[in-house]
Amino acid sequence: MEHQQLEHHNTAFTPKQHPIVLVCDQLTGAANIGSVFRLADAFGVQKIYFLGSAFEFNRRIEKTSRSTHKRVQFEFIDNNDELPFLNTPLKCNCIALEITNTSIPIQELGIQTDLPTYLILGNENFGVSEALLNLVDQSYHITMFGKNSSMNIAQATAIALYEITNLYQKI
Repeated sequence: MEHQQLEHHNTAFTPKQHPIVLVCDQLTGAANIGSVFRLADAFGVQKIYFLGSAFEFNRRIEKTSRSTHKRVQFEFIDNNDELPFLNTPLKCNCIALEITNTSIPIQELGIQTDLPTYLILGNENFGVSEALLNLVDQSYHITMFGKNSSMNIAQATAIALYEITNLYQKI
């Protein structure tokens, strides 16, 4: 059988939006910001909240995002008090992607798939702030086998979104 690489216009993927919202805690790297937009588009994320200082879109963000920053909803938030899951009576899954003393491996993810999920992602150098960790239902980590205890935020986000969307696909 001869294999042929497909282009965007001739794949059999069905567009779908999942009830997933990303909260980026003080994300600063242009390449990481662009990658998060691209991942949000690829996994059908509803919206991204960027917590902290608003950033200017530059060539690096635009190039890395491959224009997905024009399709994915996003909003800048100044502080934790403005987070939507704190200001609504509606229930949701609120989880962080962070290694903590109580974190669980991401492949053991347990969320209610009848509720939306807020996934909190940390800063490239400092991770998820303690203030945000105190707001989440559970933190999850990616089990690693090398000597390093962290990975790039974009790769970690891809792994987490893969696991989360797999659970939503089963309903």
